Amino acid sequence: MASDHFVYILKCKDGTLYTGYTNDLYQRLAKHESGKGAKYTRGRGPFELVFYERCNTKTAALQREFQIKQWSRSKKEALIALKNEGV
Repeated sequence: MASDHFVYILKCKDGTLYTGYTNDLYQRLAKHESGKGAKYTRGRGPFELVFYERCNTKTAALQREFQIKQWSRSKKEALIALKNEGV
């Protein structure tokens, strides 16, 4: 999984959503939980992984992350709901 690229959304304990990129999803989630992830997530754990998407390249993943970060909360929630329907 380390050679893959992921865009992910975490739901923080305060209800906010955090969107990020990684090439190792499990390691990145562990960093967030330990307080060593993004500055935004420090002190906002525990987290729930509510969405992730695999991308073929780092460039594609970073572009998708940027796209999602521009969206409103309601649009992000719709993406999460749509992805969860397929589970």
